[in-house]
Amino acid sequence: MQTHFTEEDLKKPHIREADRVLRSCVHCGFCNATCPTYQLLGDERDGPRGRIYLMKEMLEAPEGADKVTEETRLHLDRCLTCRNCETTCPSGVEYHKLLDIGRAEIERRVPRKPAERAQRYALRKMLVEPKRFQALLKLGQTFKPLVPGALRDKMPPAPVDAGKRPDGRQHARQMLILEGCVQPGLSPNTNAATARVLDRLGIGLTPVAEAGCCGAIDFHLNAHDDGRARARANIDAWWPHIEAGAEAIVQTASGCGAFVKEYVDILKDDPAYAEKAARVSELAKDLVEVLRDEALDDLSVKQGRRLAFHCPCTLQHAQKLGGAVEGVLTRLGFSLTPVADAHLCCGSAGTYSITQPELSTQLRDNKLDNLEAGNPEVIVTANIGCQTHLAGANRTEVRHWIEIVDDALSTAP
Repeated sequence: MQTHFTEEDLKKPHIREADRVLRSCVHCGFCNATCPTYQLLGDERDGPRGRIYLMKEMLEAPEGADKVTEETRLHLDRCLTCRNCETTCPSGVEYHKLLDIGRAEIERRVPRKPAERAQRYALRKMLVEPKRFQALLKLGQTFKPLVPGALRDKMPPAPVDAGKRPDGRQHARQMLILEGCVQPGLSPNTNAATARVLDRLGIGLTPVAEAGCCGAIDFHLNAHDDGRARARANIDAWWPHIEAGAEAIVQTASGCGAFVKEYVDILKDDPAYAEKAARVSELAKDLVEVLRDEALDDLSVKQGRRLAFHCPCTLQHAQKLGGAVEGVLTRLGFSLTPVADAHLCCGSAGTYSITQPELSTQLRDNKLDNLEAGNPEVIVTANIGCQTHLAGANRTEVRHWIEIVDDALSTAP
């Protein structure tokens, strides 16, 4: 794609990056074929190619140009950031990097109305602090009938006891785990189950209390500076353990894993953190990357449950791990049902299900229809956002896949 930035424009790092991404696009439109919002709405501006044109037009336009409007922002807001287009693109366009730039720029040029700003600020403050989120969640569960519908559907019943976590310090192999911001409140058993399964494989798992939210929520709601600050804080928390020989930083939420792997990019211009960020991104592993390399035949698993696996976009498109969980579950002897259109987003997409509820609900219902077509007993996934979103329909039970593995190990003879 030809661009028309001035020499002065190209002195700005974000414009240089945008120019690089834009020039890799060849206008082919293959991306629209796999874009969930384009499939629903049929509007070129609600597909990646159209959004790329909108962002190019905006970034090339002078300050105050009439062509940069709230309508531009609407089409960028409707993007799920699922990155399906990147998987499809034959030219390797790094669309998500351009989108981060475009969203930050439209936020600056066309400020949101106070109600929208307040909503987005509240989401960031409610979700990113685990203790605050858990307190608000408990309050909401107590007074659930009074909670607004968009949030009430995402609020599960009070979780059952997660069970005991093994100590694990006796193992020669040691890994860290990012506990996450909402997962400890919504599904506390996920990380506990992970610790128990890895313990059986001779791996000790250490949570680091000082490590908090990965920063993805801030970053994707255009609070980039706050997102980078959280990344730096996590690096500081993990660094002593990395220096002590931690083998990996395990993520059980694929959304967190995808973002931690991006630390190398979002902090590349920070001389104090660039090298450490690159090391942290190198050590970041989704749970399935750990398990697929282990001798799973040594585990005694009692199978029997028929599962449908929903592969989150952050696992298959961002981390390029499509098929990895299915491979591990198959090796362990589980029966997996076929899922049509498995590449399409479920509509969760971080806070998207709250900021774009109508589109999100359509995508969720379409996804559940495909997941339930094979009559599974349980739907399993690899990201807390997808898990909560799909479960909010109150149809088939939805759990993290490691919980099913842990259950099968616990009941094995």
